[in-house]
Amino acid sequence: MSLRKLQGNPTLDGAFPLPLDQPFHRQQALAEGVPPGWLSALVRSGHLRRTLRGVYVAATVPDDIAARVASLRLVTPDDAVICDRHAGWLHGADMVLAPGEHLDVQPIRIFRHPGAIRVRRPEVQSGQRALLARDVTEIEGLLVTTKLRTALDLGRQRSAVVALSGVDAMLRAGVDRGEMISEVGRLVGERWVRTLRYVLPLSSSLSASPPESAVKLAWYETTGELPDLQIEVTGPHGRPAYLDLGSRALRFAVEYDGEDWHSSPRDAAWDGARRSHIARAHDYDIAVVTAVNVYGPERDIEGIIRSGLGRGRRRAAEAA
Repeated sequence: MSLRKLQGNPTLDGAFPLPLDQPFHRQQALAEGVPPGWLSALVRSGHLRRTLRGVYVAATVPDDIAARVASLRLVTPDDAVICDRHAGWLHGADMVLAPGEHLDVQPIRIFRHPGAIRVRRPEVQSGQRALLARDVTEIEGLLVTTKLRTALDLGRQRSAVVALSGVDAMLRAGVDRGEMISEVGRLVGERWVRTLRYVLPLSSSLSASPPESAVKLAWYETTGELPDLQIEVTGPHGRPAYLDLGSRALRFAVEYDGEDWHSSPRDAAWDGARRSHIARAHDYDIAVVTAVNVYGPERDIEGIIRSGLGRGRRRAAEAA
């Protein structure tokens, strides 16, 4: 067995000594003679996925609830309650984990009831949390905060961007915002509950990804108003098309292009043709932004929004 031969095939085969149909722990790989550096190399080459810190699975295994449960079982004590982002992940919330987490996995946050010994493992962050019986459910033998409690916890983050992204993800997973609003009162005094109160009125299941949530927040904090979300127009060939967010009245929209779906030449050609059609057929001014515009020291999303709205107002005035 050699790393080069393993990477020479499109998928792992019987030459790989670990299970190909279920997750395995790093210690299992070491016991089978697989060097730790090989695991990282196979993740980078797309042959393995790193589902949790220290836990891997063949890339051919579907990322479904069964695989997520099996991964968590390898590192979670039976009496611990899985919380926060990995609880959302277990409930099927898309994109609730950090971008690129298959490459740089963050610890699982788990909590035990008061008086229990904290878990000290590199794969987990352990602590205590006051949970009501109705805050905890069971998924295939794992204790996990309910969808509602998970949404409330994800909304209580230091960063409003992170909080809004988490709440939006849980709304997409089926949590009712009205139920969240009715539960906020019992969290008075808890850490960062003010952030939860701030982002709840801004949350929506129509925000399809964390970057869209971040752009929505920037729009609100720039204008004092929420943008229109998932603006429906007629796309090429007469099919419905949707713009991420914007102003229907001013015919200005912002679209976020992430690396996963908008980075190949084929993606670029399709996106360009789609947006050109919408701009011509519906007179829309479309600003395309990427991670550089939305996150980090070079972010300029607020200026992009202000400029686009300014152009829209001038066009509206000229047409009047």
